[in-house]
Order: sequence, then C-alpha cells, then structure tokens
Amino acid sequence: MENQNDQIKDNPQLSIKEAIQQELIKCKQDPVYFCKKYYMIQHPTRGRVRFTLYPFQESVLRLLLKNNYSIINKSRQLGISTLSSAYALWLMLFNSDKNVLCIATKTDTAKNMVTKVKFGYDNLPSWMKIKSTENNKLSIRLANGSQMKAISAASDSARSEAVSLLLIDEAAFIDNIEEVFVSAQQTLATGGGCIAMSTPYGTGNWFHRTWIKAESRDNTFIPIRLPWTVHPERDQSWRDQQDIDLGPRMAAQECDCDFTTSGDTAIDPAILNWYLSQTQEPVERRGLDHNLWIFERPDYSKQYAVVADVARGDGKDYSAFHIFDIELNTQVAEYKGQIGTRDYGHFLVGIATEYNNALLVIENSNIGWDVVQTAVERQYPHLYYSPRQDAALTNVELYLNKYDSGQGMVPGFSTTQKTRPLVISKMISYVHEKSVNIVSKRTLEELRTFIWKNGRAEAQGGYNDDLVMALSICLFLRDTSLKYKQTGDALTIASLEHMGKSTTTIGPGAYGGAYKGIGAGTGNPAASQWNMDMGNGQMIDLTWLI
Repeated sequence: MENQNDQIKDNPQLSIKEAIQQELIKCKQDPVYFCKKYYMIQHPTRGRVRFTLYPFQESVLRLLLKNNYSIINKSRQLGISTLSSAYALWLMLFNSDKNVLCIATKTDTAKNMVTKVKFGYDNLPSWMKIKSTENNKLSIRLANGSQMKAISAASDSARSEAVSLLLIDEAAFIDNIEEVFVSAQQTLATGGGCIAMSTPYGTGNWFHRTWIKAESRDNTFIPIRLPWTVHPERDQSWRDQQDIDLGPRMAAQECDCDFTTSGDTAIDPAILNWYLSQTQEPVERRGLDHNLWIFERPDYSKQYAVVADVARGDGKDYSAFHIFDIELNTQVAEYKGQIGTRDYGHFLVGIATEYNNALLVIENSNIGWDVVQTAVERQYPHLYYSPRQDAALTNVELYLNKYDSGQGMVPGFSTTQKTRPLVISKMISYVHEKSVNIVSKRTLEELRTFIWKNGRAEAQGGYNDDLVMALSICLFLRDTSLKYKQTGDALTIASLEHMGKSTTTIGPGAYGGAYKGIGAGTGNPAASQWNMDMGNGQMIDLTWLI
C-alpha cells in the first residue's frame, strides 16, 4: 500500500479508488513509470529493491515500446535481461491474451527470465495484481489470458506457439536459433514482436547476420548497441580489471560489443584483422563464373603448387583450389565455385600446366576420385601421390589402387580422421606466425567463420570451409612432403658438388697410396668405386645411384 498512500498524500482530494485508477492509467501508458515505481528486483547484495532505471535503460525501454523488433548487442551485466522481464510483465498486466515466449540455450537459462517476472509479479501491490491461473518454474498464466513460458532452443514448442513477444536471451550462443525464429515468425508477422539480446560470439551466426542487416536497414530489427561505457558506474579502471579477470579476448567479447574479437574462431581475430589489411584485389577474374581470381600471373622462374579441395556433390559446398608460390609461401591465385568433377579435373590440369607444370594436389576423398582420375587419364606429369594405408583401405583407395605407382602410393591427398587434425593444426600455426601470405578476402572470410565446435575445427553452421581446407592441405604438404623433397634435392646437389671437387691422390695398392674421394678406403677399385669419403672419416655407399 506504500505507493497507493504516497499517491493519496500527493493529492488528498482523491479517494483510494480514484488513486488506484490513476496509477493504473499511468502504468499502462508508460512502462518506464511502471518499472520505476512498482517493479521489484532481487539485487545480489541489497536484496529486494525497486528497479531504479539508469538513463540508458530508460532509453532502451522506450525503444522497445516503439519498435516491434529489436536486436540488442550488449556488454555483460547491464541489466538488459531484467529490463526485458519488466517489459514482459508490463505487457502481460495491461494487455489481454498476450503470449510471451522466452528462448535461451538451456531451459535453466530461459527459466531465469520467468523467475524475474514471477518475483516482480509477487511483489506488486495487491490492487495491481491479476489473479494467476498457472504459476510454476517455467511458466506463469494470468486470468486475463496473458502468459509467459520458458523453453530451451532444443525444444520445438516455438513451432506451435502463437507468440506475441519472443524473447531470445544470449541469441549468439544458440546454434539452431534461425530455425526457431523462422518458425515463430509466421505468428509474429501478425502483430507480434521480438527482442533478441546477446553479447557477441563471433561472426557469421544468426545474431551477427541479423545485426549487420539491421544496421544497413535490410530487415525490420532496430539495432541497439550497449558497450560497457553506457553504464554510469563503470570507468576505464573497471574495464582494465576485466582484462585481468577474463583475459583480453574474453573481456573484449563480454564488454566491447565487438564481433571480430569474440567467439571461438580457430584463428585469433586480431590476426585475421592484420591479414585483412594485407588483402589485394585480383588482377584478373576468369572463367564463366568469374570465380578464378588471379593475383599474380605465372613467373616462369618460380615453382608453384596447385592444391584442390573437391565438393561433396550435394550442392551445399564448393570445389576450391589455391595456387601458391612454393618458395615465398604466397597465394597467387584462388578458385571457389560449383563445377562438375570431370570439368574440374580438366580445369585443374590446365591451370597447373599454365603455372609452370605446378605440383598438382587433389583431395581424393568422397567424389574427389573422379577429379583425380581425369588428371591421371590426361597423364599430367606432376600429380601428387600419397602413401597408401593398407591397414584400413577406404572405398576411394580401393578404387585408386589401379593407379598405384608400384611404390605403395596412390594419386591425390587423403583427408582422414588421422590427417585432418594435422593439416588444420599446421594451417593455424602458419597463420598465427604470419608465415603465409594470404591476399584473398574470400579466403579470410571463410577463416572468420572457421570455429572450434566440440573440440573440432569446422565451418560455422550455414558456412563453408572449402578454401580453408585447401589452404590447410597446401601448408601441411609444404611443411612435410615439399620440405623433404627440398632436403633431398639439396643433399643431391651437395653430393654432386663434392664429386666434382674431389681430388684423388694415388697411393699404395693397385693404384698406389690411399686417396680421398670416390673409391677411397680400399685397394680394390671394383669394390670401392661407389664409396665416397665425406672428409670426416665417414664413408657413404653411393650404389643407390645405380
């Protein structure tokens, strides 16, 4: 009765009934007034207190009232969930048959919103309360037909609900929220509204895409950005402490409303931003679809590698390849498109031939065998072969056995459960060390949405990682097969140079005294002609050259 008595004291001419009527009218007309005067919250240190709105919270509440669709990119601990619960209770009290649905990552998280509404409802003055006909942990229903329910995103309840207000809490962290929103939107379109709120969690998810469209006015959402600086009781020392407590990356996600520094991306966002500053526009775009981007034309004094990933064939992903300058580890061309396997095979042979008969590496999993077969039938001379794994031959390897080189090798590169983590780890290492030159925006956009999910690095839902996988295979082979080849080449050159510079000193025996160089160490020239003294007492057998 405290608020009611205050009203009568302000105007003693009013009866209790008149004072109540005036208060109800004021509350119905202005949710800010309702929150400030009648909505009670549980403060973590002060207990039950009236919800005193900060200026930024009052501004947000007025925006929610004016706009049916709002998306809130917020810092942590700004009271926006509490504000949304107050708005939901106001909507239910002063309107009949309103259905508020709260969705979160887990049922317990969604239940917190209902708990706040129930606490506010329980602490209303008796003359403002509408009798509840249902009141449990996950829902509350009023006698005027209005109700609020909490569900997890895993539930399909939203598909059958006629929703007046959809509250999506921590929207960036819900994997299937796009499906839920599309299902609920059919009823929202008849006059309902949606409040999607979250701290950022990487790029490419529904929350990020919806925010970007809202900023460019390509959807009906109103974007509301609330960084930590909007809170009047926080200063730079508070923000610095968050870096200490949470770590710089997590603090940026929780406080700064910055999509690029948030999320579980496999590549540090700061590194990706650095690479974005190094990007180039293609000097040429080729092909019927113009999806072959040329950044550097062939230099006939250089060696190149063409590394290709093959689409699964279900129309949901792309075939992609990179062309790299092997010595400088620089991306010189890139392709990403949807193309038939046979055409892709001919395309790869053609572009590899153009780039100085480049080493051609084709991923041979899934339907990649058909692309490999095309390159084999064209007798491309520099096709990459990988070791055959007899212990567990896949169907693809069984098929490719007919192309066996005779040395336990099959054409192409096999991405398996064993090799996939290795190639991705190598790519991440190269990128973080800035030891690879990536100049394509298209590749970097894929890296932005390449995330860790349940311990596995993969493309975020709704995105592809075709260019990322081709890049990973390229860098893995450069650090393994190509490095071994270069080491072997260097040893051969060194051996040949040593042969050319070796001098023989005829000594005792059939040819006189002992001598250094090829054939040293024995008096029998027939037995020693393939031995080479390395000059440190070590003898090398060169019969492998025969």
